[in-house]
Amino acid sequence: MELKVTQSDVQDGVALVRLNRPDRGNSWTHRMNAEYRWLMQSHDANPEVRVIVVTGAGRQFCVGADFRALEHHQESKQDYTKVTDDLELANPGSGVHEEFEHELVWHWGLNKPVIAAVNGACAGIALSLAAFCDLRYAAAGAKFTAATSKLGLPAEYGLSWVLPRLVGLSPAVDILFTGRVVLAEEMQSLGFLHGVIPADDFEAEVLKRARAFAASVSPVAVRAAKRQIYAEQMHLQPGRSVEDAKRLTGELLKHTDCREGVKAMQEKRAPAFQALDLRG
Repeated sequence: MELKVTQSDVQDGVALVRLNRPDRGNSWTHRMNAEYRWLMQSHDANPEVRVIVVTGAGRQFCVGADFRALEHHQESKQDYTKVTDDLELANPGSGVHEEFEHELVWHWGLNKPVIAAVNGACAGIALSLAAFCDLRYAAAGAKFTAATSKLGLPAEYGLSWVLPRLVGLSPAVDILFTGRVVLAEEMQSLGFLHGVIPADDFEAEVLKRARAFAASVSPVAVRAAKRQIYAEQMHLQPGRSVEDAKRLTGELLKHTDCREGVKAMQEKRAPAFQALDLRG
């Protein structure tokens, strides 16, 4: 696919995906969605990629939906749901769980961990995108807002479901009802962010952490844990979680990564884990 509003490269096991409309605050469009999904599907299928980092070009992460696109939908006589559902797009993360077949929730079906590197303003759909990533870091002072209540719109793209699970019901109600701007430091205190990093060193530091992650953990173990964590949000049954964990432990004890991990720890050296086998 020709990339017009995104950029991407792979280095040291880390794929960097950049939303690239800096003159428009990296605002979200159908084109950006199509490119983003295609990139994520491509990186998920690439055995050289172990971690995916998503960030924005320039000084902002993504300011939400492009206002010109909103105005188009306001004036259009077509049904918004049908128009968006009929778009021909790549299907990253498909085939894992029926709940993960939906917009942005598909992040949870990916084989690889995804880090949202929020380098600046994060609003509307971008807040949803970050919420469905696995890890979230932000530059100091970065501004977050759901924004929709001030635009006459509902909580969008699953935020009403995922945000209370990340920050708790009361903070989620405040953020979604008021549409207020919340700084990165408060979002970290609420548990939404895994870290706040000085803006001057932000991207380099996130990539440093991502490379260390890619080099030190077993891809098959991370995929298994990712499947456990998100699938178990669907059934919320602790006994089933225990039994699933026992079954997966039995399987991974026989995997070469487990043997390598134990041996590396005993020998006090860095492990040399295998690339993820996407066939199973």
